[in-house]
Amino acid sequence: QVQLVESGGGSVQAGGSLRLSCAASKSIMSIDVMAMSWYRQAPGKQRELVARIWKLGNTNYADSMKGRFTISRDIAKNTVALQMNSLTLEDTAVYYCQLVGTQNNYWGQGTQVTVSS
Repeated sequence: QVQLVESGGGSVQAGGSLRLSCAASKSIMSIDVMAMSWYRQAPGKQRELVARIWKLGNTNYADSMKGRFTISRDIAKNTVALQMNSLTLEDTAVYYCQLVGTQNNYWGQGTQVTVSS
């Protein structure tokens, strides 16, 4: 069983920045790992993909996050980070880390991000 632990959430004013981190209990470069992702879920809305980093290092972002959010990884530490800049009220959500495996996907427990005016 893979465990993912997110950290770094909190409250920030609009226009500010936060950096989320996700620590995995296994190597994120394991043969059965394809990618690491960040998702978010706002109240009353469906969970949506924020960003994904594939094993080869290429990345994908949701359109509304391009230019503001950056996903990165530390292979030695088995961590994935999400740097979030120019935050808006619409970025308020619970942010989840996901490990995309060849057989299964795994989720963290989530970390709350609240953006206030």
